[in-house]
Amino acid sequence: MPAQILDGKKIAAEVRAEVKEEVSRLKAEGINPGLAVVLVGEDPASQVYVRNKHRACEEVGIYSEVHRLPAATSQAELLKLIDQLNKDPKIHGILVQLPLPDHIDEKKVIDAIALEKDVDGFSPANVGNLVIGDKCFYPCTPHGCMVLLEKAGIDPKGKKAVVVGRSNIVGKPVAMMLLARHATVTICHSRTRDLAAECRQADILIAAVGKPELITGDMIKEGAVVIDVGINRVGEKKLVGDVHFESAAQKAGWITPVPGGVGPMTIAMLLKNTVEAARR
Repeated sequence: MPAQILDGKKIAAEVRAEVKEEVSRLKAEGINPGLAVVLVGEDPASQVYVRNKHRACEEVGIYSEVHRLPAATSQAELLKLIDQLNKDPKIHGILVQLPLPDHIDEKKVIDAIALEKDVDGFSPANVGNLVIGDKCFYPCTPHGCMVLLEKAGIDPKGKKAVVVGRSNIVGKPVAMMLLARHATVTICHSRTRDLAAECRQADILIAAVGKPELITGDMIKEGAVVIDVGINRVGEKKLVGDVHFESAAQKAGWITPVPGGVGPMTIAMLLKNTVEAARR
């Protein structure tokens, strides 16, 4: 029996509706949530992401400003802007769109964002709080994965979860979040000896490795939940995930499509974090 679809568009719309209500409540108390997005350079994909974030803010009533800087912007100039945004009372969340040009140290830039405005959840203090289970902003994409599970009524407690990919943006944080929800977690990566065997153990499989259709149906346990974070362009127009959707959907119990799965959830979680920052 084909898998049920975990519809990220539908669930993201529900989250946005909740955020819009919360924004209205905060505005009634005299608080107008504000997000600043910083884009350095002309990367086409980054420009699309920034435009989508700005539009999403407008739709839910969050004040949004976009700072577009030329690719030649120095690290000192970028850090000066972040310092200004840290001090700006209109701004509750700051997001620096990655990747940055090669001459800028990403870590220094992320470290410069005030902890209470780090709505991307990437700063060392936020990541440390996530690991120890303290209050933090959850990174948006992993948080989106967890909300997809929650809205589908899938409890990770006692389940075997396998995360394919160990990036700081998705793999590591989503593993920590699954662990906090009492899953038994395995992280796989490029040096894992038998990836297929590890994947077949998973009740919950999260693919976040950036390799088109790496995970095929024969690597999936019957009835597993499959969350595909990957988004890869193949040829001129086709977008595919890290999972081969057609074969995986024949084995899985639940699966996210690409596009329309995790992608819409990421922006919805950014809005949620911005409102949380304003409330704090």
